[in-house]
Amino acid sequence: MNALETIERTSLRSDLPPFRTGDTVRVHVRVREGEKERTQIFEGVVIRKRRGGTSGSFTVRKVSYGVGVERIFPTESPSVQKVEIKSRGHVRRSRLYYLRDLKGKKARLRSKLRDLSQLLSPDEMEAGTADAAAALEEQANAPEAAAEAADAPAASEAEAAPEEPKA
Repeated sequence: MNALETIERTSLRSDLPPFRTGDTVRVHVRVREGEKERTQIFEGVVIRKRRGGTSGSFTVRKVSYGVGVERIFPTESPSVQKVEIKSRGHVRRSRLYYLRDLKGKKARLRSKLRDLSQLLSPDEMEAGTADAAAALEEQANAPEAAAEAADAPAASEAEAAPEEPKA
């Protein structure tokens, strides 16, 4: 390994989440229009990711008003403020150029649940586990309460009206 590669590794960005091809992402890009500067959000599917250290880039594709739009973002560019992962897509290739020829529902990717714990900070993880535990407990208690409520009217009707013998 030469000195240039060593210097490149120390200066790489670490604030971007570990997204892959097939993921639907929101890229926050800093755009300069004359004297003003604003943040523009570009949301689409990552169809290509080129890992080249400081020269790495990724391509995001979206369909806007029936027209496919692709945009290439340099990974190390200061104009890319942040990348948010909206959903994970399950794909088995590294280049998704075939999506260019597909339209409508055929252009959708299957989703796959992957471990997202690496995307959250330790504080969010602690808060998330508490919220998740409360939600699971609530879901576990909900069917029991619903079953009791459903059984109660049926039992009271049976007590009120005795069954008639069948002929």
